[in-house]
Amino acid sequence: MTEWDIKKLHILRTLRDRGTVTATAEALLMTPSAVSQQLANLAKQLGVRLLEAQGRRVRLTDAAHLVLRHAEAVFAQLERADAELDGYLRGEAGQVRVAAFSTSVPALVVPAVRHLRTAHPRLDVRVREAEAAEAYELLTAGEVDLALSLAAHAPSARDPKFSRVPLLADPLDVALPAGHPLAAAPGLRLADLAAEPWIYGGSGPWSEITTAACEAAGFVPEQAHSASGWTAILAMVEAGMGVALVPRMASAERRGGTEVVMRVLSADQPRRHVVAAVRGGAEEGPAVARVLAALHRAAAERETVQEN
Repeated sequence: MTEWDIKKLHILRTLRDRGTVTATAEALLMTPSAVSQQLANLAKQLGVRLLEAQGRRVRLTDAAHLVLRHAEAVFAQLERADAELDGYLRGEAGQVRVAAFSTSVPALVVPAVRHLRTAHPRLDVRVREAEAAEAYELLTAGEVDLALSLAAHAPSARDPKFSRVPLLADPLDVALPAGHPLAAAPGLRLADLAAEPWIYGGSGPWSEITTAACEAAGFVPEQAHSASGWTAILAMVEAGMGVALVPRMASAERRGGTEVVMRVLSADQPRRHVVAAVRGGAEEGPAVARVLAALHRAAAERETVQEN
């Protein structure tokens, strides 16, 4: 295969544009003899004559013009590569892979991606739904660049392998059947529901969050039914089968028409804390930093809506 030397092709193009070896040498801060030597080497590499004498000057041969016609396409592609690389270095291009737990996807990740599509359209964010254990396995293995989880299930802040970034304190509201005696009670507290049948997951994060919140309010909840998905939990609440704690991020996605009353608890409002994690030091990468900034923006907008 013919060897193409970009530096020598650039010299040839400059000679075409400047007209003389002396002018080419001045433009490229070279000596005329160095220009001539480089072009002679290029001709040898390509196996064709590139220059021919024309009085005291030289002119490009037809072969040289053919070479430059193809070289222009190469130079144009290199310019595009430079521009894309520059964008990558400034965090405006490239790919960031995100693993996120289910309720954070519509609540935080999707709004962040929408913003980035407008602000940095060449930044490609790839999303993968995953709960904490899987998300951190993927992050450790280098298969994702950023993981969203609840703080209680994130690696320790002292773990040097990861950098944790707080995003959001998500309030937990109580879901009651529409006809429940406490559905409209003023100043509802979690302790007022101590005798109620409860619906929550049999194990894992949501079981722990519900039991911890109830125990902090002074009682151990009676688990009447077990479910891991919010659609199933809210359907059982609607049917009067029990009450449930529901994160506001999840209840915000609930469509109208269900006979469920969402009550904000007074005084002892429990919260779950959402964090992002990256491999240690990766938060300084421009593309990852832009995604983190977009997630912070989405979290701030959600907190503003929650307060109003």
